[in-house]
Amino acid sequence: MAKVVLITVLLIVLLGIVPGGQFHLPVRWNPFAPLSITEPAGIIARFKMAKLQRDPTACLAQLNQARAQGYIRFTVAPAVAGGCPLSMPLRIERIGGISFSSSFLASCPLALSSVRFVIQVVEPSAIRQFSAPVTQIEHVGSYACRNIYHRDQGRISEHATADALDISAFQLARGMRIPVSGTWEQQDRRGRWLREIFQQSCGFFGTALGPDYNAAHAGHFHFGTGGYGFCH
Repeated sequence: MAKVVLITVLLIVLLGIVPGGQFHLPVRWNPFAPLSITEPAGIIARFKMAKLQRDPTACLAQLNQARAQGYIRFTVAPAVAGGCPLSMPLRIERIGGISFSSSFLASCPLALSSVRFVIQVVEPSAIRQFSAPVTQIEHVGSYACRNIYHRDQGRISEHATADALDISAFQLARGMRIPVSGTWEQQDRRGRWLREIFQQSCGFFGTALGPDYNAAHAGHFHFGTGGYGFCH
């Protein structure tokens, strides 16, 4: 997959060179332009996100810009020591006009991916489907020092590095609540909406796991930054 991205980027760069040697590409097709919150998901946005994951300073600069634009509210939290250390965790409080059931710790890449997904997908799709904005997102955790599935042995979880968030429900204006558990499989508009936004989440996160993946994810969406578009 990495080779595909590299080849695509090189082709786009070559196509952007016009006669005379000048370089011009629209921002969304320019792999060297900064990643904006409103930049649509796609192979170039994923390439930019991968670069930011390797550059914490640049990632935080992008997130600070998003905060100045009103897209997100967060603070830099104290470093975490111990078995699952975090050097620069962020405490996320709001995304746009949407609060969370509680603030949560996140890595910068998780925060940036989350704000892009909420602003581009969750907010507009709720207005379109229900004519009501999302007011709160309920979650069941982000940072947790553990292995996957809480096993004694095995691979460390994305939660151990604050690179994953588990979302369990959405609250909309006028008192509507849409939980993942019990709604995902329904054929009404609430179930269709959950499946729609989950499918679109695949373009914003490295890993997106939902109720169809396994019993451990029956009641929530797992959104993480690891992997490269693993979506189920």
